[in-house]
Amino acid sequence: MQPAPPLWRTGVLSACAGLLLAASVAWPIPSGWFPAIAQGTSFWWLQPLALALLCRGLQQSRSRRQAWFTGWIFASSWLAATFWWLVVAMHVYGGMNAPLAIFATLLLAAALAVYYALAGLVYWRCTRRRGFAGLTGRGASWGASSLLFAALWTAAEMARGTWLTGFGWGAVGYAHVDGPLAFYAPWVGAYGLTALGAWLAAVLAQGLRLRWAAAALLVLALPWAAAVPDWTQSTGSLRVTLLQGNISQSNKFDAPTVEQALRWYASQIAAAQGALVVVPETAVPLLPAQWPPGYMQSLQQSLRAKNQSALIGAPWGDAQSGYTNSALGLGVAQTADYRYDKHHLVPFGEFIPPMFHWFIDLMRIPLGDFNRGPLAAPSFVAQGQRLGPHICYEDLFGEELATRFVQPDLAPTVLVNLSNLGWFDDTVALDQHATIARMRALEFQRPIVRATNTGVSAIIDHRGYILAALPRLQAGALEGLVEGRTGTTPFAWWAGRFGLWPLWILFSLIVGAYWVRRHP
Repeated sequence: MQPAPPLWRTGVLSACAGLLLAASVAWPIPSGWFPAIAQGTSFWWLQPLALALLCRGLQQSRSRRQAWFTGWIFASSWLAATFWWLVVAMHVYGGMNAPLAIFATLLLAAALAVYYALAGLVYWRCTRRRGFAGLTGRGASWGASSLLFAALWTAAEMARGTWLTGFGWGAVGYAHVDGPLAFYAPWVGAYGLTALGAWLAAVLAQGLRLRWAAAALLVLALPWAAAVPDWTQSTGSLRVTLLQGNISQSNKFDAPTVEQALRWYASQIAAAQGALVVVPETAVPLLPAQWPPGYMQSLQQSLRAKNQSALIGAPWGDAQSGYTNSALGLGVAQTADYRYDKHHLVPFGEFIPPMFHWFIDLMRIPLGDFNRGPLAAPSFVAQGQRLGPHICYEDLFGEELATRFVQPDLAPTVLVNLSNLGWFDDTVALDQHATIARMRALEFQRPIVRATNTGVSAIIDHRGYILAALPRLQAGALEGLVEGRTGTTPFAWWAGRFGLWPLWILFSLIVGAYWVRRHP
């Protein structure tokens, strides 16, 4: 048996592989540094390569400590490189000093990495009796261990994305929004793509034996040989106007800026040509009691005069009933007095977890504790289209959006996202969020329109392609057509009814079967 490599070498190699995984989802470096590669570009082929390096490192581990360390360093590096932009929000706009903001971001990455360290440890424990040399034996062992790695990695991804409110930002499935595995998104969703990508990585790590290499090539080749079937049908076109105010987050709540924002959005709504106007999250940064006299009434009159409707981001409520992060429906829509209240709130930004009020006190973020809206919210009906609004990173949770598709005759024909990523400046966070939206379009075969404060405001078709977008960090209005769709994809059907439980059960059976097989 060869001696185990030094722990420091294991750490360096694992950290480098983790950085590769972050780059596969969205290239994190500004294009000015590497002009040939645009920031936010995904490289799907890097994903199986990076996870293959992790899988090989786990196979070569000689102890529980080394296996745990390999998985933990890999995931910590990957996650820190994925959401490093949290430092900008906490330091620049939250008022936290820079070292503490960096430490908090690294601590979050390290804590979330525990899921993957546990998965790596279980993988090592299940396969260690045969060792890596034993894995080069019968094909059945190859196949079983590859499935085991895919099941454990994806279970860790789902735990990160759902437990303790969930923060699945940068999940490896998003690397495949432009790759051949995108073919499978309407069937299995982003977590299913994660499992396929992890399985390909495990096959690659184990030497690409003939039988499993053929299976891997079939998975990759199938999308090129067959078109994705249309599970949905057109419901006609809708002209939309998406507004991007580019309001600075540093003084968004100051009186002069508020007045400027209200005036700009009112003028843009009055000039809009779209039958639907979408205004970003908290674009009106005032509670109803603080609105200028007649402001909303004048917007309503302007919209009705031109037979238009609008979804406008604004906080709602008062000290007695509590506050919500909402989208208000105005104009000639068939849905009277419509209001969508955000359901999935951001911890520390929109609600304060128990025992963490001291952390919020270190920052200066107003309205930090909201009430939740309903999960399966009704659609906003305008011009014959059923619009499914959701706010900011709610489009990260495909299984929650799927609950709106249980009743096909009430399901959205167009998804509408209202966001404010002004907290993160001109970072890869904007590109990552656009990629998340594109994955939701693939899963549900629904178009998505996005109105954001700083970018990326865009029209995305039901195949996940960006048809038009505004330049980031510039104020403007985007006019265009979006084609509504009706019908239900397989993913929307099973995720809307059962959530992620089918995947949890499947992966539990794989791990259990492998354990029983190895320990009769």
